[in-house]
Amino acid sequence: MITLYYYYYLQNLDWMRLIKEDSGGSSEQVIDLISAVKELHGHSSQELDKLLRETENFAIHFLTEKGSNLRIDVEKLAELLPLHLIAVLISSEKDESLLRYLLFGIRLLHSLFDLAPRHAKLEQILLDDVKVSEKLLDLVFHVLIVLGSIMQENHNSSSLSLLHSALVACSMYLLTGCISSHWEDLVQVLLAHPKVDVFMDAAFGAVHVAIRFLQVKLSAQSTEFHMRSRPAAEEIINYLCQQCEASIQFLQSLCQQRSFRERLLRNKELCVKGGVLFLVQSILKLNVTPAFIESSTVVAAVSRLKAKVLSILLHLCEEESISYLDEVASSPVSFDLAKSVALEVLELLNVALSKDPKHLSANSGKTFRMGLLRLNTLRLAEILSVDSNFRSYITTCFTKVLEATFSLPHGEFLSIWCSSELPPREEDAALEFDIFTAAGWVLDTFYSLHSSNLLNLEITLIPSNMPQATYAHQRTSLFVKVIANLHCFVPHICEEQEKDLFLHKFFECMRMDPSETSSEFSFPADANKANSICRNLRSLLSYAESLIPNFLNEEDVQLLRLFFNQIQLLIIAAIFNKAKFRN
Repeated sequence: MITLYYYYYLQNLDWMRLIKEDSGGSSEQVIDLISAVKELHGHSSQELDKLLRETENFAIHFLTEKGSNLRIDVEKLAELLPLHLIAVLISSEKDESLLRYLLFGIRLLHSLFDLAPRHAKLEQILLDDVKVSEKLLDLVFHVLIVLGSIMQENHNSSSLSLLHSALVACSMYLLTGCISSHWEDLVQVLLAHPKVDVFMDAAFGAVHVAIRFLQVKLSAQSTEFHMRSRPAAEEIINYLCQQCEASIQFLQSLCQQRSFRERLLRNKELCVKGGVLFLVQSILKLNVTPAFIESSTVVAAVSRLKAKVLSILLHLCEEESISYLDEVASSPVSFDLAKSVALEVLELLNVALSKDPKHLSANSGKTFRMGLLRLNTLRLAEILSVDSNFRSYITTCFTKVLEATFSLPHGEFLSIWCSSELPPREEDAALEFDIFTAAGWVLDTFYSLHSSNLLNLEITLIPSNMPQATYAHQRTSLFVKVIANLHCFVPHICEEQEKDLFLHKFFECMRMDPSETSSEFSFPADANKANSICRNLRSLLSYAESLIPNFLNEEDVQLLRLFFNQIQLLIIAAIFNKAKFRN
C-alpha cells in the first residue's frame, strides 16, 4: 500500500527536473549542498546565527574536514535543501547511510527554521514562501513513506533502528517548525493538501515500523544486546522509547483536532482495513522483559506509550459524526483485529481492577510519570460495553474479571473503589521534544554503538496534573458505568439473548470452583464469597450515589442498584434451594 503511494508520487512529480531548474542546472550546487549538510548539521541555530553575524553577504566560510575552503550561501541553502533531500531520498539506496544523511538534513532544516525569525532573508524563504512550504510537506511525506516501507525483519541492527525511530519523530515534528506550532493551524494545512490521506497512512505506517523495532530491542533477543553491557542497552532502549513516544504524541495531538479525526475516519486503509488497530495492538503488546524491568524510565515510557495510543483510539471512538466502531465492525478482518485489541485492553484492566495500585509507586516517581493507562483502559471499556458491536463480546470476556474485583477483601475494595484518597494515582505527562537534541544524540553516538561510552540522554516531561479526588472519582464512575452498560437492556435495540446475560454470567462466576458442572453453591465457601461480593456491591452503590450529578447520572446508579438487587435475589434463591435439597 505505502509502496504504491510512493510510485504514484514518482510518476507524477519529476523531482530531478525541478531541482535542476531551481539550482540553474548546476551539478556543482548539489555537491556543495552535500558538503553543507555534512558540515553544518551539528551547528545549532544559535551557532549558525553567530557565524552569520561574523561574515558578510549572508554566507558562511570554513574549512572542511578534508582541508578545502567551503563557502555556503545560506539563502540558497535554505531554498534548495528540501528538494535536495527529496532527490537524495529518491535516487539512493534505502540503507543506513541514506537514513543518516537524511537525519543530517532534517536536523539542519530545523536549525534554519529556528534561525529564520532572526533574519529577514531566511524568514522570507522558509516561513513566507508558499512554494518552499509545499516542498517541505513533500519532503516529510516522502520520508514517512520510505520509513513505513522498510522491512524491519531484514534490518535489526541497533544503528538502523535508532536512525529510523529518530527520523520518524524528527520528520513529523519538522512540520511544527515549518508550518505551525499550533495544532489547529497545522491540521488545516494538512487537510488542504491533496495527498493528506497519503500522509495519514504513511505516518501511522512509519510509527508502526518504529514500534516493531522497539519490540525487537525490548525483548532482548538481539545478539548485539547480549554482547553489550546493560547500561548501553538500557540507554538505547530509552532512546527508542523516547522517539516512539514523541511520534505517538504527534499523532495524538493531530487526533485531538476534530477536523483531522473526521478525515481520518474516512480513510479506509486506517479504519476499515485496520491500520490504526495494528498500531494499537503492537503498542499494547510491548512487554518490559526482566532485563529492563528495574529501569524506571523504561517501565514508565512503555506505560505512557500505551496510555497515549489508547487516547488516540478513544478520540476516534468518541467522534460522533462517524462511528469508528461501526467502520471497524463492517469488515470481518478488522472486526477480529478489534476483538484481539479488546482482549489486550481487558488484560490491562484485569490488573487495574483486581489489584491494589500501590505497586505503581515503585516506578512512578515524580520524574517518570506512567501516564493515564488505567483510566484510559476504563474509558475504552466503558465505550465498548455500550456499543452494540462489542457489548456481548465484552460481557463474555470481562465478567470474570469484574467478579474477581468484587471478591476482594472489603477493606481493600473500599480503598481502591470507594475512596477519594488513592495513593498513588496515575500521573500524566507530555514529552518535550527537540529535533536538534534528539537527532544529535543518535548522530553523535553513531560510531560509538559498539562501546558503552554513550552520551547521557535526558528525557524532559511536562507534567499534566489532575486533582487526586477528580482522578479517583473518574475512575470509580467509569467502573460503575461499565457495570450499568452491561446490565442495561433496551427492548427493540438490544438482542433478546442479551437480556440478563451479564447478570447470569456474573452469578455463574461466583461459584467457588468453576470446573464443577453443578451451578449450585457449595457451603460454606461460596456463601461466604457471595456475602463478601454483596457487601462490596452495597458499598460501591452507596459511594456511587455520592457521585451524582458531577460524575454519574441517576440512570447509571439505578442500573447498578438493579444489578445489586437481582444478584441478591439469585443468591437467596440458590441458598434456599440448597437448604431445601438438604432437608
